[in-house]
Amino acid sequence: MQLSKVKNILFLDIETVSQVADFGELSDRFRPLWEKKSAALKKDENPSVLYPEKAAIFAEFGKIVCIGSGYFADEEGKAVFRTHAIYGHDEAALLAEFIAMLEKLQAGRWSLCAHNGKEFDFPYLCRRLLINGFALPEALQIMGKKPWETKHLLDTMEMWKFGDNKAYTSLDLMAACLGVPGSKDDINGAQVGKVYHESGDLERIARYCRKDVATMAMVYLRLMGQPILPEEDIRSPEL
Repeated sequence: MQLSKVKNILFLDIETVSQVADFGELSDRFRPLWEKKSAALKKDENPSVLYPEKAAIFAEFGKIVCIGSGYFADEEGKAVFRTHAIYGHDEAALLAEFIAMLEKLQAGRWSLCAHNGKEFDFPYLCRRLLINGFALPEALQIMGKKPWETKHLLDTMEMWKFGDNKAYTSLDLMAACLGVPGSKDDINGAQVGKVYHESGDLERIARYCRKDVATMAMVYLRLMGQPILPEEDIRSPEL
């Protein structure tokens, strides 16, 4: 593998949940706002039913509980992929740690890569940062920017489109098509909110998130015409 092709790229994945477990727990101000939002999603669906299913995907009604990341590195002349996860119940503390990580990388002009990142991860991060009172770090100062001004933001799903904007392609589907092993975890993205609100098992969510980051990085290698790394060269410290 040519490490130069993947140098200074931070691969990212965020896990999000609804801000509260049930619709009835929303404040008096936010309850009618969700009712209006849910009506635009499914007019005949009860807002209380839609809330646990859909709220997490909207930054106005959800929150980030885990940010998984990873990067390629040289380890005694061999390319390896190292993963990391920032997670917690305190979203502001989590985001502050994430900002500190980005600030360390900015001097090296790192790129950020996420699957469907331009439609989900990057804007979601920006919105939650502002909601929590943070100034946007340089890498995420993308409001109103033109595409050529955000070349440091990479998106594996966008790369796979080749200009075809008709459909969403999941990371799992891309991995299967490109011969990349799946994450083989005991939960999937749709179950993160249930795990969080029922058991609060953040370590389980973080393990799943890091595995998705590694899968995305291997997909990126295939998109670059490079072979994927063997499983033993993916460094994922136990939580």
